[in-house]
Amino acid sequence: MKYHQIDRQLYIKNRAKFTAQMKPKSVAVFNSNDIYPISADSSMPFQQHRDILYLSGVDKEDSILVLCPDAPFEHLREMLFLKETSEHIAVWEGEKLTKDRAFEVSGIKTVYWLTEFDKVLNEVMTYTETMYINTNEHYRASVETETREARFVKSWKDKYPAHQVAKSNPILQRLRSVKDKIELDLIQNACDITEKGFRRVLSFVKPDVTEYEIEAEFIHEFIRNRSKGFAYTPIIASGNNANVLHYIENNQPCKAGDLILLDVGAEYANYSSDMTRTIPVSGRFNDRQKAVYNAVLNVKNEATKLLVPGTLWKEYHIEVGKIMTSELLGLGLIDKADVQNENPDWPAYKKYFMHGTSHHMGLDTHDYGLLYEPMQPNMVFTVEPGIYIPAEGFGIRLEDDVIIQEHGDPFNLMRNIPIEVDEIESIMNS
Repeated sequence: MKYHQIDRQLYIKNRAKFTAQMKPKSVAVFNSNDIYPISADSSMPFQQHRDILYLSGVDKEDSILVLCPDAPFEHLREMLFLKETSEHIAVWEGEKLTKDRAFEVSGIKTVYWLTEFDKVLNEVMTYTETMYINTNEHYRASVETETREARFVKSWKDKYPAHQVAKSNPILQRLRSVKDKIELDLIQNACDITEKGFRRVLSFVKPDVTEYEIEAEFIHEFIRNRSKGFAYTPIIASGNNANVLHYIENNQPCKAGDLILLDVGAEYANYSSDMTRTIPVSGRFNDRQKAVYNAVLNVKNEATKLLVPGTLWKEYHIEVGKIMTSELLGLGLIDKADVQNENPDWPAYKKYFMHGTSHHMGLDTHDYGLLYEPMQPNMVFTVEPGIYIPAEGFGIRLEDDVIIQEHGDPFNLMRNIPIEVDEIESIMNS
């Protein structure tokens, strides 16, 4: 891995928090992700399942974590199962985790090879009554492939039908949504790398540069700072492309006078950042662009102040809608009649701002978090309002990542990334 080793105390604490929520006489199993094939002998780059990563720090394929806190023998209470390494594998694929190295990373003393998994699990099942299975219950989830986790659940149910079943995901949704200090530092590092990429791009952009050249500038800066690259597929949308919310073609030239919407973020140690900035191709905003830009910025600033402990996500978005409505009235994009006659299920402002304002962020860009529960300190949220005007050939979105504090306004992890009109123009014309 490119990133520096993370303090294993993070994973020791995470496991302790999880096992404290488990029922008596229970066991939980967490599987790594598959390596997905492309064709022939090619495969996609491996991405570790975020749950086993959160609980162990193991960032390797073919790994399994077993937690059985009430096992009668200490060596069975926390176990890792790894693919056995060899000299042959080391030559062809590089270093895999040894048992000693796995302990250094995770703090787990009991490490077995995968070949021993069925035998050891069988013993553990004789001491337990409940199995915690790990299913994906994120509100945005749409899983069309059968994962390694799903295959395990299917085979386990066939083999141990008398055991009760419990769910790991609700526990993880709560735990992962509130970040540890170590996690916050990792997210801050990801945001700092994103800042370096953005400043590089500000000095690079000019008329007739292509969207993909801008993408290349970002990835160069990200990788040279120990990131694997983008935390998600980047959006480099010039002109009217910005009005396609998930535009990812990134293949068009950037024309003089247009704006470029940049929705990009670096990852670091599998933790995401998520930034959006909108900049002028020619280095200066015209008056109309500036007016819309400052309206979006004001919505972002006011929305940020609402992210405090106790806030409910649904009510928060209603309040942000009111702020956006006021700005759109000021811009002449809607009028009082539009507001008076609006459909409550699709308010007037939705014509120009049709997506949500904030989501949890962490190990996943759209991270775990139960949206029906009040916000808590040390949750990380994005703030990303936008105004999209196809008739005028541009869209503007601005986005920062913030940490909810016990008292006062959130802490802005992207506080050092230029966002004011004057600062952006100054850098682009220096």
